[in-house]
Amino acid sequence: MGLVLKYARLTKAGTWQYRRRIPTKLRDFLTQGEFKRYLGSTEREALKNFPKVDAEFERLVAAAHRRASRLSDTSLSPLDVHREAERLARELAQGTVTIGGRTLPASDPDAADILRDSYFSQLPQDNETGEPVGEPDINGRAVSILANGGRLARPEPTLADAKRLYVRERITGDINETAKLNRIERVMDYLSHAIDATRPLSSLTREDARDVRDHMLRDLDMRPATVKRYMNDIRALVSFGITEYGLRDASNPFIRLPVKTEISVQEERSPIPEATLRAIRSQLANHAGPTLLRIWRMLEGTGCRLGEVSGLLVADVVLDGAIPYLNLVHHPHRRLKTAGSVRRVPLIGEALEAAQEAVDAAEGGTPCSPDMAVCAVRMEPRQRSCGMCAPSPTIRRSWSIRCATTWKTG
Repeated sequence: MGLVLKYARLTKAGTWQYRRRIPTKLRDFLTQGEFKRYLGSTEREALKNFPKVDAEFERLVAAAHRRASRLSDTSLSPLDVHREAERLARELAQGTVTIGGRTLPASDPDAADILRDSYFSQLPQDNETGEPVGEPDINGRAVSILANGGRLARPEPTLADAKRLYVRERITGDINETAKLNRIERVMDYLSHAIDATRPLSSLTREDARDVRDHMLRDLDMRPATVKRYMNDIRALVSFGITEYGLRDASNPFIRLPVKTEISVQEERSPIPEATLRAIRSQLANHAGPTLLRIWRMLEGTGCRLGEVSGLLVADVVLDGAIPYLNLVHHPHRRLKTAGSVRRVPLIGEALEAAQEAVDAAEGGTPCSPDMAVCAVRMEPRQRSCGMCAPSPTIRRSWSIRCATTWKTG
């Protein structure tokens, strides 16, 4: 009885060959429709070599699957194409090519030329010159890298490349990933109106940086303080790209670029006047339920943000220590604004009384207050009715000034 192995075929020449079709959706990634390998001239040799060749096929297909999943949902820049092509070229170099009865490694110059010519012959050709038409894709660049001995120039990293890498390394997986991603997308949108996102990082100039700054100040009519924050984001992104891509001769033109902030002092949010604080408290006491009034008392006494207080759990209110406090940490139902917002806030006076009432009112449940969005929606009309409008004075500012005054006079 002869050798029976799936994918092992006896050729007309009397040798054994491993022959297996590439999955259709992966053929573009592997530049071939069928996988063929020489197993040996005898059944014994074929049986010995089969496991190694079969494992090679599985590795090749698995790598193609991973590459396909990476590229399925993203548009690729020239640098992305080159990097994927380098990976593919390394994989291709492990294969073999049969030329006139000779089996050569794919990295051999003659074999690499055959692979390159085979690829470009499949592209549309100009009717007059006979030259291939169109930009080579990952496969085309991979065979070109192989044919050039791995010495094909890498495209210059661009602003878009820096942004993509920044998102992957600094934002993805962060506790505030959604908010940070939205902000970086917004910054790139402002940036792209003054500078093309495909500009190489090494070509950015001081004039480009001024154009971005002036576009936000003049055309978008942003406040200087807002422009300064966005310019800090851009500066961090560009510096990150220059460092990570190893651009030793490049400089960041956004560093130390001045943004005039004289009027931002006038626009700084002021504290809520005492009369307004009394009016809001009266509104809540007379027209709102006890829950909103408790939240307001804690806001006044701690300087916390509305979301921080309304999103408290019973476990976050620590009342049995020497100094009662709110333990502000991240929760699945409520994120904090920044990592620095994780803190302990002491409770005294009315804030302590309100916190105790909130814990007692929870009746064994975990939330101390209703849903944060409901609290915000109910609180905003009370503030507007008492004369608070944009840019709104903040209770956090009132609390900080009260603390500073107490410290100076105490």
